[in-house]
Amino acid sequence: MKNFNPADKIQDLQYFGEFGGVNPSISDSSTYTFLSAKTMFDTFEGNAEGCYLYSRHSSPSNLYLGEALAAMEGTETANVAASGMGAITPTLLQLCKAGDHIVSSRTIYGGTYAFMKNFLPRVAIETAFVDITKLDVVEAAIQPNTKVLYCETVSNPLLEVADIASLAKLAKKHNLTLVVDNTFSPLSVAPSKMGADIVIHSLTKYINGSSDTVGGVVCASADFINSLKSVNDGASMLLGPTMDSLRSASVLKNLRTLHIRMKQHSHNAQYLAEKFEQDGIKTVYPGLKSHPSHELYKGMINPEYGFGGMMTIDVGSLDKANELMELMQNRNLGYLAVSLGFYKTLFSAPGTSTSSEIPLDEQAEMGLTDGLIRFSIGLDNDIERTYQMMKDCMIELSILN
Repeated sequence: MKNFNPADKIQDLQYFGEFGGVNPSISDSSTYTFLSAKTMFDTFEGNAEGCYLYSRHSSPSNLYLGEALAAMEGTETANVAASGMGAITPTLLQLCKAGDHIVSSRTIYGGTYAFMKNFLPRVAIETAFVDITKLDVVEAAIQPNTKVLYCETVSNPLLEVADIASLAKLAKKHNLTLVVDNTFSPLSVAPSKMGADIVIHSLTKYINGSSDTVGGVVCASADFINSLKSVNDGASMLLGPTMDSLRSASVLKNLRTLHIRMKQHSHNAQYLAEKFEQDGIKTVYPGLKSHPSHELYKGMINPEYGFGGMMTIDVGSLDKANELMELMQNRNLGYLAVSLGFYKTLFSAPGTSTSSEIPLDEQAEMGLTDGLIRFSIGLDNDIERTYQMMKDCMIELSILN
């Protein structure tokens, strides 16, 4: 990351609207006209640069956003989708066929887990879920028919850190495609610069940042993105998880402030994590020296953007977690809500929400406890005031003395 600053890459992109606007014009059309029948034929064949056919395939607005996100991640190109899952699922289906195998981190977003565990076996694709922090365990799970190694840079919700550079070497050794979900760490980490083949984001979260739309993106080589968009056998083209042009334009505008927001998210989360740990609460945050992968992650990130805005605390029981979240919401400290990356703090008990698809015995095995609260720390201006108000809630509920 030392020689790659994604915010600079975003800043250097400059588009002009149709009438000279500082924002690119929105292509509010589902289909596009041609001046000749031959050009339409060439476009169907993928041989007409700059021509548009049908918005499920591509549109100017989606291409603008995809270009910006590819620049941010340092990949050749990108393809946006209508949701994060609309990016993940076609990617895996494009990479795998019946009889193939995936090795995945065991702590991943619940929807991704459910897709791999419950849906992919319907099409004869199996997944081994492993502790991604143990490279020997990862390698032992690789089979002759394994095609994909899948992880999240920082896992949801336990905040385990994947050693992307080492996983990339392992993937190359076994001729696998390394797919990394980088939703929790935009700007901080550039997985493609560490050897990842494909980088995915849920745009719903930090990149959009205002919790008003869902979206996703696949950042990869031109060959892979073209395969996703093929009219004959492309999973994105044929399954149709297309982002609306109006939403693309909105996300692109919000992307311009991502660097400012990520710095504040990280600053606030670091402050709260240090304070809560000092208070004796079991706190997990990659920016804490107590985090088992702190030194690894410190060497992976662009320090300008910090360790991210996600942290967890454990208050001992689900009842106590629910009481605390309800009280914090009543005190206007944030929302009892899933998702992340909003300007207000969001908190949830992942075992009964975003990770509820994972069976209880597997939750226990991975250390996902009933009392765990996942925080997406907001953009609060006075984080000391926020901390004191949160601490008062904890004292009131006898979580702290």
